[in-house]
Amino acid sequence: MGPVSSHDIGFQRARRPEQKLQRQLDILDAARDLALRDGVVNVSLTDIADRAGLHKSALLRYFESREQIFLVLATEAWLDWAQAVRAELDGTPAGAIETVADVIVRTLVERRVLCDVIAQSALYLERNVSLGGLRRYKLASFEVFGEVVATVNRVLPSLTPAECGDFVDGVLIAAGALFQMASPPPVLAEAYGLDPELSVARVDFQARLRRTASILLAGLVNSRNSIQ
Repeated sequence: MGPVSSHDIGFQRARRPEQKLQRQLDILDAARDLALRDGVVNVSLTDIADRAGLHKSALLRYFESREQIFLVLATEAWLDWAQAVRAELDGTPAGAIETVADVIVRTLVERRVLCDVIAQSALYLERNVSLGGLRRYKLASFEVFGEVVATVNRVLPSLTPAECGDFVDGVLIAAGALFQMASPPPVLAEAYGLDPELSVARVDFQARLRRTASILLAGLVNSRNSIQ
């Protein structure tokens, strides 16, 4: 008989629905904590299981893969982001361009796991998930995108819904790329600190994303004004 791990000693299978739900929440919390600390790409299924106090085989009773765990976290983050944008922009005077840029950027920067997942989804996370899991994630993200676009359009009625969509889409793409650039691996972060010539490559995530948002909105508004 092989050795018994500490996971096996303390593990009891969740049988009641509320126990299963709590186990799933524990797993998601563990994955979120690790993603915030190490970055999504560096977190393995074994890491999540260890953090949650489970054996990897036990974890797979609740989620089909590491990728599904992070897509579930991303879905929660998308929904939370849309709610925050609505709450902050409701009642904002029409035409408040800078307020829109501020809110969209700040609410994204506050959701680090979402910004990380934006880049990782197409590269890794959508490649090891069942059709049903992938469909749920995609539909949820599409719905959130539409809600945020509609919220932006209420504040910026001079733009068309398609133009507001271009703005939100552009900021999300920039957020995914800039977040990765602003989160260098330890060796590169050390190099930035030691070498002034390299330190110029440091990225201030919020400042760069804010500037990108302003440029996108200014271009869309100026384009719309020139047509009129």
